[in-house]
Amino acid sequence: MSWIVVVAAGALEAVWATALGRSEGFTRLWPSAVFVVAVVLSMGGLAYAMRDLPTGTAYAVWTGIGASLTVIYAMATGEEPATLVRILLIGGIVACVAGLKFLH
Repeated sequence: MSWIVVVAAGALEAVWATALGRSEGFTRLWPSAVFVVAVVLSMGGLAYAMRDLPTGTAYAVWTGIGASLTVIYAMATGEEPATLVRILLIGGIVACVAGLKFLH
């Protein structure tokens, strides 16, 4: 169950990171509200997962998933260029996260 929660919390990290960028320094209401809700749920999920998973592993999975999804979303929306090198490097992060699961 903890692995499912940390993956969901990592996805919420991508939500709050994207919302933070769109809040324009917390001057826009809805992106700021999405940020607050997503960051609370994301941190809560990480904390829950850390009850069963080692801190380093849980944190690495959480940040890896959050960072990967944030960049994938930015590339899909055209905010960042989607180059072959970027895609391969993001794939490397995903592979490392999967490796941590299999080693656990």
